[in-house]
Amino acid sequence: MRAAPSTFLPEKARSVWRLQAFFESLLVALFPIAYGVLIYFFDFPLWILYSLIGFYLIFVLITVFILPPIRWRRFTYDVLEGEVDIQFGVLIVRRQLIPMTRVQHVDTEQGPLLRRYKMADVTITTAATSHRIPTLSVEVADELRDRIARLAAVAYDE
Repeated sequence: MRAAPSTFLPEKARSVWRLQAFFESLLVALFPIAYGVLIYFFDFPLWILYSLIGFYLIFVLITVFILPPIRWRRFTYDVLEGEVDIQFGVLIVRRQLIPMTRVQHVDTEQGPLLRRYKMADVTITTAATSHRIPTLSVEVADELRDRIARLAAVAYDE
């Protein structure tokens, strides 16, 4: 069996993932807020509101504080001559081998949060699907995108 990929994401990725999870958790906060508004107009049980608040706090604890370090520790990748090797997952660990001959194009992508932290995602697209290496520094992402594109062109020409 081949060795697992050895390149980790930058440590800054954990902070960015925590911030992304916090913003996403604000959407989940709408449930206890909406129920609180309903209690004001209707005679609904108060214990349900407390339960929703408790579930929300547990959700924030897990998604903002517990999962990002685990995701960071489990995400590794390597770009080899003939393939890109990606391993990721918290409960279910997945390993993807992307042959360079299958790569159609490679993109870098930045949302507002990644742009703020000078980071980018690299997306590798094949005919069947796309694969993502998230939250790399812009310099590393650009270099990785160019390297994969170069290796894919050489593999395609052979």
